[in-house]
Amino acid sequence: MAGQKLIYIVDDDPFINMLIVKRFTSGDYTLEAFKSGEDCLKAINNNPDLIILDYLFPEEDPKYMDGMEVFNRIKELRPGLPVIILSAQEKGEVVLDLARKGIKDYVIKDSNLIKNLDEAIRDVFSRKS
Repeated sequence: MAGQKLIYIVDDDPFINMLIVKRFTSGDYTLEAFKSGEDCLKAINNNPDLIILDYLFPEEDPKYMDGMEVFNRIKELRPGLPVIILSAQEKGEVVLDLARKGIKDYVIKDSNLIKNLDEAIRDVFSRKS
């Protein structure tokens, strides 16, 4: 288990959580899924190596933080912790806004999700080593 990376996936869609956990759990990675940013933040002291975070959470429930609020809170608590943002948003202004906030890793939820996420995870860990 030495050298195994702990990755959190935070998405309100249980299918996305299950898909990513099943695809990426391996000898190299242990994944933990959370349905809200609040649940993820409660577990941040377990020292994940990476967080994969959904950009949008249901707007109809204001008691939950949205993805950017969670991102900002993660950066307050753990400034060096890498975060990959997931979203179905393909709008240029969304991507530009994320880049302005210093978010380098953004993966669109489309038919290439697993392939693109795999590349993003490898890229994050290659930068950290």
